[in-house]
Amino acid sequence: MRYGTLTEDLAAQLRAIVGSDHVLDDQESRARYGHDETESLSFPPDLVIRPRTTDEISRIMKLASAHRIPVTPRGGGTGLSGGALAVYGGIGLSFERMNSILEIDRANLQAVVEPGVITQTLHEKVEALGLFYPPDPASRGSSHIGGNLAECAGGPRASKYGVTGDYVLGLQAVIADGSTIRTGARVLKNVAGYDLTSLIVGSEGTLALVTEITLRLIPLPRHRRVILVAFKTLEEASAVVAGIFQQGITPSALEFMERAAVSIAEERLGKKFPNGEAGAQLFLEVDGNSPESLDHDIAGIAALLEHHTPLDILVAQEHQKMEDVWALRRGIGEAVKSIAPYKEEDTVVPRSRLPELVRGVKEICRRYNITSICYGHAGDGNVHVNLLNEHLEEQQWQKTADRAVREIFALTVALGGTISGEHGIGYSQKSYLPIGIGPGELGLMREIKKLFDPLGILNPGKIFPDEEPPPLPR
Repeated sequence: MRYGTLTEDLAAQLRAIVGSDHVLDDQESRARYGHDETESLSFPPDLVIRPRTTDEISRIMKLASAHRIPVTPRGGGTGLSGGALAVYGGIGLSFERMNSILEIDRANLQAVVEPGVITQTLHEKVEALGLFYPPDPASRGSSHIGGNLAECAGGPRASKYGVTGDYVLGLQAVIADGSTIRTGARVLKNVAGYDLTSLIVGSEGTLALVTEITLRLIPLPRHRRVILVAFKTLEEASAVVAGIFQQGITPSALEFMERAAVSIAEERLGKKFPNGEAGAQLFLEVDGNSPESLDHDIAGIAALLEHHTPLDILVAQEHQKMEDVWALRRGIGEAVKSIAPYKEEDTVVPRSRLPELVRGVKEICRRYNITSICYGHAGDGNVHVNLLNEHLEEQQWQKTADRAVREIFALTVALGGTISGEHGIGYSQKSYLPIGIGPGELGLMREIKKLFDPLGILNPGKIFPDEEPPPLPR
């Protein structure tokens, strides 16, 4: 694959579009925009551009298309699959200045936002009005709505409320040749033609650059409570999950974590987790519009747990106690990553198969002498498997970890699951995609990519396993 050269003349034309202050080419800026939260990978773009409007992005893409310059879109840089890495150089296009909430429509329960809006900012704005935007990734304090859309992010509340794609009603986007399109509509029913909105959501910036998003909101639940249940082992904790839903109870969050994950979070945050010495814990949240409905759910959960011999059950009702427990849960990911070089996998299986997945992951890692720490969204079967390199040389680590990951993914697929629940495929996971996707499906995906982006300039080097290898990291 051959790309054009980003010349001084072309850089001058780009500066004329967005202003010189918003085109960065110094080494420090390029390095800052050259990594995300994926391991230690770094691919600096040749130029960073920070547009403010859809028209500016359209003009940028027309120039990039005319000169065949690769363009890598970037949100908050919190991705975990290398989706925002400019593996072929070229233009790094940051949405950080497109950060306005354009409208909150209380009558129709909708919001219109730009892609650079920080997820937590949207949460706080709509909740102040008694509304709720449920998608809730761990990085909500820094991730952008546009990045959440690119990965179809989920988070702890997905088991009850769904993922980002379930709340996207329509989009404005710029495709590779600079054309602007609109998809969807501000209605709840729409079967007028193909569902292009759903196609773009989760496409990891490889099909279009989203510049405006219309989101569905729901009323904010008035009450919630948090339940912590301690178990002797991780397998015992995971075995309870399916039974909770079979009781007709749908928690707003159902998380699980093993002792090592809890201990690391306690140390990093300087706070104690209740029953932190237990082998594993389930963290449940129930919500609703009446205390009586929550009491009913908690009683049902407690009755089920009597048959599974938990070590302890704690119920938190005070706001600050619930927030403290949530802070510890949200801090686990960063805490685990601070231990050693790591690989984080994002496996997901039907929740009834969760015990088999956890058991298999631990066995595979024992055979390869790799430390593993598991936590994640038990309510939807999504296990974050962290493999830590505590003693191997780099070359041996890469080879050993790759073999272990392939076995973990093969097990996941055999259990009816898939290799990524919410982190995407991006750059770091693309070689594994054929484990979970057949050649027929991959062929269709390639043809769709060609229709949207015939020159292959939009976020190249992502998702597809057999693209031309990118250059070595610079």
